[in-house]
Amino acid sequence: MASKPRAPRKAIAPASRAGAPRAGKTTGKTTASPREARAGKAASDVETALAAFAHEVRTPLTGILAISDLLVTSNLPERERRWAETIKASAEHLAGLATLFVDAARLRDRGAATRADFFDLTALVRHAGDSLAGRAAAKGLKAGIATAGKLPAFVVGDPVRLRAALENLIDNAVKFTETGRVSLKVSAGRAVKGKVRVAFAVSDSGIGLTEAEVRRLFRPFTQASAAIAARFGGAGLGLSSVRRLARAMGGDVVATRRPGGTTFTMTVLLAPAPLPAAGAPLASGAAAPARPLRLLGVEDNPFGRVVLSAILTELGHAIEFVGRGDEAIARAAGGGFDAVLMDLVLPGTSGIEAIGAIRALPPPQGRVPIIGVSGRGGDERKARTAGADAFLVKPVSPRALASALAQATRRAAAAP
Repeated sequence: MASKPRAPRKAIAPASRAGAPRAGKTTGKTTASPREARAGKAASDVETALAAFAHEVRTPLTGILAISDLLVTSNLPERERRWAETIKASAEHLAGLATLFVDAARLRDRGAATRADFFDLTALVRHAGDSLAGRAAAKGLKAGIATAGKLPAFVVGDPVRLRAALENLIDNAVKFTETGRVSLKVSAGRAVKGKVRVAFAVSDSGIGLTEAEVRRLFRPFTQASAAIAARFGGAGLGLSSVRRLARAMGGDVVATRRPGGTTFTMTVLLAPAPLPAAGAPLASGAAAPARPLRLLGVEDNPFGRVVLSAILTELGHAIEFVGRGDEAIARAAGGGFDAVLMDLVLPGTSGIEAIGAIRALPPPQGRVPIIGVSGRGGDERKARTAGADAFLVKPVSPRALASALAQATRRAAAAP
């Protein structure tokens, strides 16, 4: 049940990481005590371990997402379709959490490097609303979804991290609410240097929080209180990562204590984008190439091969697999492939090295379209610098793969 708030309608900004300066310290750089240094190293080690775990989790997640996506688009009875949609939504949530964990370790001591991708904002909001409604229904809660102001349909921003951050806020709202209601309100604010400020307000009728508890929530690996941690569990990492990502996208996260619960409002800046021309591929789904393709898949993980094979078979393509970078170079040199799907983490010759070696081959073999694939978004720059035409982040969805293949092969066909 919701506790009686002490100070209704008071907005609480996240506390700074450094905190207040020590008494008597007026100049110079504050030096951490040995205890503080040990605590900082322990937190860093935990974040690094979690990031490594999250990276490994992405391979099976790719399979769950891909197969569930294929199931929901097949001729299933209504009941089984709902089951498949639940599996897909749960896998998407896990993928979002994996993204947050990886970013928490990677961004601990440096700013976030967000992407600038074209995406359908209205679709993202709709999916988030479906996620909230589904989780609320499973717990016997009421759910409300509303939009205010005129949201741009298409925008440029980082949909993967935006969705991950929003899912975290939704997850917390449902998690800490035992009875009552959870809601999502999305609104568009004033333009800032050609960008629109979009606010996502997630409200609950949950346990209620004091000002001190809210401030603690924004510190890495910290829960509001020991009692809350023991009762509800969790790593306490999500909100600190959400705050970092929101700030990297030009916004922030604040908490507002109100009668009957708490509202967390995340703001981000997004650049409105025009409606794409007819026939242009969309981030939310693009048509596959007009003809079946013969593909070379460079993937050393047997499970990853099964997933890619299932997706590409449904798309009407044929794929041949090799598991090492040097094998990929030799097979590409023989020609006969319409495109190469190159995993970047391989034993021996890396995917980056293999891309460079293939690009050094004489034409036409050296001009074959190459799509880099990795569980680390930061690998995109390296892949494109080496010569990749496109890049996909694991877990790879059928739509994203179809779009990448269409764009890469279309670009290759248009090249002189």
